[in-house]
Amino acid sequence: MNAPTDRSLAGKTIVMSGGSRGIGLAIALRAARDGANIVLLAKTTVPDSRLQGTIYSAAEQIEKEGGTALPVVGDVRSDDSIAEVVAAAVNRFGAIDICVNNASALDLSPTLDLTAKRYDLMQDVNTRGTFMLTRACLPFLLNAPNPHVLTLSPPLNLSPAWLGAFPGYMLSKFGMTLATLGFAAEFAAGGISANTLWPRTTIATDAVGNLLGGDDARAHSRTPEIMADAAHRVLTSQSMARSGETLIDEDVLREYGQTDFERYRAAPNDTELRIDLFLDR
Repeated sequence: MNAPTDRSLAGKTIVMSGGSRGIGLAIALRAARDGANIVLLAKTTVPDSRLQGTIYSAAEQIEKEGGTALPVVGDVRSDDSIAEVVAAAVNRFGAIDICVNNASALDLSPTLDLTAKRYDLMQDVNTRGTFMLTRACLPFLLNAPNPHVLTLSPPLNLSPAWLGAFPGYMLSKFGMTLATLGFAAEFAAGGISANTLWPRTTIATDAVGNLLGGDDARAHSRTPEIMADAAHRVLTSQSMARSGETLIDEDVLREYGQTDFERYRAAPNDTELRIDLFLDR
C-alpha cells in the first residue's frame, strides 16, 4: 500500500481536459469536496439531449461542493486552447499540481468502416491531446511539491481479441497509456508521478449509454464515483511512491482496504456487471 499524503487535495490546482460530465466531473467533484482548484478545458457550452452537462454547469457543481472552478472554453486538439488553460491556471492560482487527461473520443467501428475523419478525431483528442496538455503542464508540475499526471486509459492488453476488435480506437487509447508511461520514465528524476486509471466495469455515463447499449448498458455498469474515489487515492499518495503503473479502479480501492463495492452499482444488486473494454475476465 502506498503512503498517503494528508489524504486531501485542499488548495491543489488540477488542470483537467473535459470534465463537463461523467467520470471527469465525478473526479472533479471529489477533489472539490477537499477544497481543490479545478481548471477545466472543455468545449461544451450548450446542453445536448444526448450528452448532459456543460462546462458551466460543471463549474457550478464544483463550486457547490466546496472547490474553486475555473472553466476555460476550448478544445484539447488546439494548441492555443492548451496554452490558454495552462496560463489561466497559473495566473489564477500560481501553480499546477495535477494534470488529469480525461477528454476522450470514442468510435468502435471496425477498420473498414472507420472514416478517416473519425480516426483523426480519436488520435487528436486521445493521444495528441494527452501528450500536449501534459507537456504544457510539465514545467509547472516540476515545481509542485507532490505532482501527478493521471490519464484515463487502459492497460496495454495485446491479446488478439482486443487487438482485432477496433484497432482505430485501440491505437488512440493505447497511445494515451504509452505517453503516460513515457512521462513516468522521462520525469522520474523530477519527482513527477504519472499513471493511468481504467474502470474494471463499464461506467454509467452518457457515452456508454449512447454507444454501448443505452439504458441496458448503464444497468450493467457502476457509477462514476468509483473512478472518482480511486483517482482521489492515487492523487493523494506520495508522488513517487507510485508511478508508471496502469491502474484499475477496483484494485486501487482494494489496496486501501475497501471490499464493499455494492454502493457503486448503477442498478439493483442482482444485475451482472459488464467488464470494460480491454480487460479480460
